[in-house]
Amino acid sequence: MTSEPRLVHIVDDVPELAAVRAAGGALTMVLVLDGFLDAGSAAARAAQHLIDLSDGPVVATFDVDQFHDYRARRPPMSFVRDHYESYAAPRLVVRLLTDTGGTPYLLLQGPEPDNRWEAFCRAVREVVERFGVTRVVGMGSVPMAVPHTRPIAITHHANDPDLLAGDSPWRGELRIPSSAQALLEVRLGEWGHDAMGFVAHIPHYLAQMEYPKAAAALLEQVEIAGRLIIDLSGLRAEAEDREAEISRYLAANEEVGEVVQALERQYDAFERAEEDGSSLLARDEPLPTGDEIGQQFEQFLAGLDGPDAGSDESQS
Repeated sequence: MTSEPRLVHIVDDVPELAAVRAAGGALTMVLVLDGFLDAGSAAARAAQHLIDLSDGPVVATFDVDQFHDYRARRPPMSFVRDHYESYAAPRLVVRLLTDTGGTPYLLLQGPEPDNRWEAFCRAVREVVERFGVTRVVGMGSVPMAVPHTRPIAITHHANDPDLLAGDSPWRGELRIPSSAQALLEVRLGEWGHDAMGFVAHIPHYLAQMEYPKAAAALLEQVEIAGRLIIDLSGLRAEAEDREAEISRYLAANEEVGEVVQALERQYDAFERAEEDGSSLLARDEPLPTGDEIGQQFEQFLAGLDGPDAGSDESQS
């Protein structure tokens, strides 16, 4: 394998990982790349939850200058009175974390590379082989025409069918935009490394706001796939607060509630059709158009995230 030392710096001495490898134990690396596959900030919120639980040391750092398009995604910077300060440089790193039971695992997290995807994949391969990673588990989320009042649907995927826990809801071939995360799964399979992932389906009217319910659903899957124990109590409480906030808004806005009810009917019709083995196309239940939903939820999002959201609700 061609070495590209400028793309990733790996810490040489990590006793915790050396002990796992010497004992022949399993080592999971969780993968979250912010950007394309992160509707509702579900994967990013899940990654932050893991860091909050166990903020361990950085054991590998990627040369972000090789991958990041600064003009397309400009990092934030503070201007204080008469000078610039607090430049928030993008970071693409691997952290060593431990789960609730004390089991070590890795978290590769940061912005999705804008370019040099193949080089990025080779750099990740170096990390996988240096630390003896036995399984890479990715997280992502996409907007879908689903209501928030139904369970979070998860698409499972893997580069080895033996890694899949259940059947895919998708039939046939789907042509979708690629991502660095998806390409990495393919390349790791070609190099003989297990990689799998989970994509949460986010209600498309909530895709632009943080949706912790989906983050918790993703981490539930990571627990199983990565053989980890993760304390989700705080994240679930956060999700309950957000669900209550949404419910209050819907109760005070009848037109918006009707759009969600239409999505519920469509969702339930799909579920019944799947159970009966009949067509997935539900009759007499037209799905609201994107324009209809967009018009209704412009006010919805402003109401949840705006500074006067609380006062509006209290006056309703």
